[in-house]
Formats: sequence, C-alpha cells, structure tokens
Amino acid sequence: MKTGKTKVHFTDPYLISPTNPITVNLIGAGGTGSKVLTALMEMNHSLVSLGHSGLCVRLWDDDIITNANLGRQRFAQSEVGLYKSVALVNRANRFMGTNWKAETIKFKRDNFGKLPANAKATIYITCTDSTGSRFEIADILKYSNQRHHRDDPKYWMDFGNSQYTGQVVLSTVGEIPQPKSGIFETVERLPFVTEEFGEVLKQSQQQDDTPSCSLAEALEKQDLYINSALAQMGCSLLWNLFREGMTANRGFFLNLKDFRTQPIAVG
Repeated sequence: MKTGKTKVHFTDPYLISPTNPITVNLIGAGGTGSKVLTALMEMNHSLVSLGHSGLCVRLWDDDIITNANLGRQRFAQSEVGLYKSVALVNRANRFMGTNWKAETIKFKRDNFGKLPANAKATIYITCTDSTGSRFEIADILKYSNQRHHRDDPKYWMDFGNSQYTGQVVLSTVGEIPQPKSGIFETVERLPFVTEEFGEVLKQSQQQDDTPSCSLAEALEKQDLYINSALAQMGCSLLWNLFREGMTANRGFFLNLKDFRTQPIAVG
C-alpha cells in the first residue's frame, strides 16, 4: 500500500554513538581506493573533532606501485616498487597520527568460506576492478552477519566505474532495525549491488582489466577525474550517515562526460 511518505533508511545506532572507532575494511588501493582513503582521513579527523570515536581503517591490496600509477593515483615517484596499501597507510598514519593497518594480500574468504577472523569490520568499502571479487565479497558478507559483536558487518559501499561513468551503491548487511516514524517510511534492508545489478556486472566482466603500462594507456581506460569524483560523492553519502543519521538515497550514477548525476533512492 502506498503511504505517500518519503522512504528513508536510519543509520544503525552504533555508527552514531560507538564505544570504539568504527572499523572499516577498504578493499582496493588504486585509482578510486587511494582517493577514498584520503576522504576517510578527512572524515575521521572531523568525526573525532565532533566528539565521535572516529574510524579505524584496514586497507587491502596486493598490488605494487608502478610508473603507470603515477598521476592518476595517489602515489609519488619515490614510492614505485612499494605495496600500494603500505605506502598509503604509512602516509595516512604519519599525516593524521592514526594507527590504521595495511594488508598486502587480497581480501578473500578463509578455508571455511567465511570472513577471516582478522578481517571483521562494521563497514566494507570496495574499490576493485574485478567483478568476481564483488560476488565473492557478497558471499562472504552474506554468511558473516552474526550480530553478536561490535565489528559484525553492517554496511557495504561499492564503487565501480568505466572510462567516463561510474556508480556508488550502499547496501546493508542483513537488516538494520529501524525506529518507528510518523513522518517517513523506514527501510531496514538495502540490497547488495550484486543482487540488484548482478547481470550488468556479469556482462562487464569481459572487459579488459590487464594492468596498464603507462599513464596514457591507463587514461584510455579511466579518465583522469572519474575516480576522484566518485570518491568524493560516495564518501559524502557515508558522511551523511554519520552526521544526519539517515539517508533518502543509497547511491548514485555519475556520467562525467556530460556532468549528469542520478541518485538511487532508498526503497
């Protein structure tokens, strides 16, 4: 039955008033992931300044920095040959005085097909080029929702893009209990990107994802500012979850070629 009320999702209360820093698994440290980490640094500092416990980020990526990564990704010439995750996290910790962690392996399920014991987090942010990794992460999160620990998964935000377009989709891991509201129609579950856009992801799986040998070649695959535009807008959505305690949108589509953005409404 249509109620005429605006559909919204209220943020899980633990994100608003945590007893410890909110744990975040950031998966992928390339064009988008390196920019998202910078945005999370800013978000953490702002949250702590406002009396919040802040964020504790673990960055996952097994790639090594090459010359092709310079310019479009957040790396310097002196960092070539280092692990992307290590270079970025060391820089973040020196700059902000945090104690964030770097993992130089791929994020994947353990021998039992579940979330590794040392990889639990409240929020998961994926910035990978691999369609297969998204489906694997979806399976891991689907069977790791226990709701017995403060670090149990609650939200998954996925970033994806082609050369000029991209999207960010926010999902809940299971159902987030919602308060009663006389003004809004509350939505307790936001679907996984793999559920809602699974067929589109599978069709795009055939695209070339081999490493680029130069910046020029990389720019043929992804334009210079598509990653940073997605990172800023996606992290703005995450920021609003903390600051507003609710959201009427669970993501967006972005076309940087003609500067169009289309929000994805809750519900």
